[in-house]
Order: sequence, then C-alpha cells, then structure tokens
Amino acid sequence: MEIKVDHKNGSKVAIIISDDIVINNVNDALDLLAVVHYDNGCEKMLVKKENINDDFFELKTGLAGEILQKYTNYHMKIAIVGEFEGYNSKSLNDFIYECNQGNNVFFKRTSAEALAELHGLKPV
Repeated sequence: MEIKVDHKNGSKVAIIISDDIVINNVNDALDLLAVVHYDNGCEKMLVKKENINDDFFELKTGLAGEILQKYTNYHMKIAIVGEFEGYNSKSLNDFIYECNQGNNVFFKRTSAEALAELHGLKPV
C-alpha cells in the first residue's frame, strides 16, 4: 500500500493506492485511519471501492455502518471511489444517497470528483 497526499488550498487528502484490499474489517479501517492521520497529517482520505472488502457494501453485515461511524467519531472524512450502479440493493443505494448529502462520507465515480468534494472545491 502507498499513500499519496494531495494538497489544494491548505487542504490535504490522503490517497490510498493499493492493488489489494486494505479494509477487510473494522480493525483494518482503524489502522488505516491512524496511518493517514498520524503518519501523514491528514483528516481526509480517498480509497477505491476495490480496496474495501465486499461485505462493506452488504449493509446487513453492519461493517459499513460500524466503520463509517468510527471515521465520523474520529473526524476523518472519506470518499470511496468506484462504480456503485452494479449493486441491486435499494438500501445500499439509499445509504449512498444519504452519505452524499452529508459532510463526512462520500461515494463518487471518479477520483477527481472525490478530491473536489474532500477539498471543498466547487465542481467544474
């Protein structure tokens, strides 16, 4: 795993780069949060959908809720990047919609959209 920090107008976003799953469970998510915050000085991160265990997107497992609640409690904003249309779950689609209405968790199609949201920039 590699972490690249993107800087814009005094805002820093940690971009997680990996070919593997980096979040399998709550402990992995907390370890990643600690590395992003303490080692990289960021309170915002971008991670690709492919780097998160599929159980996260199956809401009945509770994994997404538990991880995202901890990230919110620790003031870590996160954008998850990927194609989410392939999920035929109304509850997941509703969850994604609600997250995107808030200020802490975002589901975006592209890294550019995610970075703009995390940096607080207006869409081009």
